[in-house]
Amino acid sequence: MRPVIPYVTAALLFGLGVYGVLRRRNAVLVLMSVELMLNAVNLILVTADTTARAVLPHSGQVFALFVIVLAAAEIGVGLAIVLQLYRLRATVAVDDVPLTESPDPVAGREPAVLNSEAGR
Repeated sequence: MRPVIPYVTAALLFGLGVYGVLRRRNAVLVLMSVELMLNAVNLILVTADTTARAVLPHSGQVFALFVIVLAAAEIGVGLAIVLQLYRLRATVAVDDVPLTESPDPVAGREPAVLNSEAGR
């Protein structure tokens, strides 16, 4: 088997995943793009394991198995975060997510609440 075809396929999959991460605004589609990139890495690991005989036999396949386990954990945690974000904000758009919180806890309160607390 020529290793060029799987390497080119993996490069195309990885490029498609990077494009999806950079251009998508939906958090679920961003997670799917990350999965595409991880699968491209798995394809490279397995192809390298079959074409280049390493000192450790089947080491690429073992690393691919570890990547699959990490991808499953990432999807579990990522989907939990996305569901919580949807419950709080009613949207899963990545652009609408605030990256920083206000350092002042009083800044989020309304002026009427501040005036009633000042009179006490």
